[in-house]
Amino acid sequence: MPTILGQNQYGKAENRVVKITRDGATHHIKDLNVSVSLSGDMDEVHYSGSNANVLPTDTTKNTVFAFAKEHGIESAEQFGIHLARHFVTSQEPIHRARIRIEEYAWERIEASDANSKFIGADEVKHSFVRKGQETRLTQITYDGASWEIVSGLKDLVVMNSTNSEFWGYVKDRYTTLPEAYDRILATQVSARWRFNWTDDEQKMPHWEKSYEQTKKHMLQAFAETYSLSLQQTLYQMGSRIINNRGEIDEVRFSLPNKHHFLVDLEPFGLKNDNEVYYAADRPYGLIEATILRDGCEARIPVDLTNL
Repeated sequence: MPTILGQNQYGKAENRVVKITRDGATHHIKDLNVSVSLSGDMDEVHYSGSNANVLPTDTTKNTVFAFAKEHGIESAEQFGIHLARHFVTSQEPIHRARIRIEEYAWERIEASDANSKFIGADEVKHSFVRKGQETRLTQITYDGASWEIVSGLKDLVVMNSTNSEFWGYVKDRYTTLPEAYDRILATQVSARWRFNWTDDEQKMPHWEKSYEQTKKHMLQAFAETYSLSLQQTLYQMGSRIINNRGEIDEVRFSLPNKHHFLVDLEPFGLKNDNEVYYAADRPYGLIEATILRDGCEARIPVDLTNL
């Protein structure tokens, strides 16, 4: 045979599942986009077309919805763990399951007045608006013996309107950028962090609390760092997470620099005293790095588009 089969996997991508939990008059929403990928003893389906070892992708879709009912959705991580364990332990040909989940957050709509007699004013407990800050992410991988949980977020836009500089850089004949001693620093954070929970004998992290605390430390570091470069700020954000969250060993960031340039108002007889800026969406600087707990090995892919 002139060719052989290499790495392969299959599954059902982007299963949108919304779970409503009704606690009396108070409702709770979990809104997930779940992608299932399975691999194992799948040579024959490729070589001869025999489906004897193939669990239909439609079945994986149905499992996602059934598990939302049977197990509920405590967190994206816990839901993914239930799914991965099920596929590996229930189907002998499947040796490895990877579950990727995006979570879209909702928050309650506040009523205008708790004592208002307007229709709907007392229905705040089941009225929601989609949060627009970020999309929460997690990837769960299980091979029947060990776990790898990598969580994170994307599209979290942050800005410091001062306390940022950029100067002292290399200059050559193509350099036109003026040095800045008071600039806007803005970026759209894409981050992944790897947990050191790898087997069922370990105490499992509290996934919801871990996410909220990790995001808190990330944002506090961004706000509290007097920045001489976006790289410096990135390192402080990752270090703050590692130093405060013992369940996390590795953090990787991809930070596009959302440039803001002062507008020249002199042609109009106006002085621009760091007040009016032009926000450029492209081209943009792209700063990426991994921060590790000392002694740990980097495992998060360099290219976050593949995670």
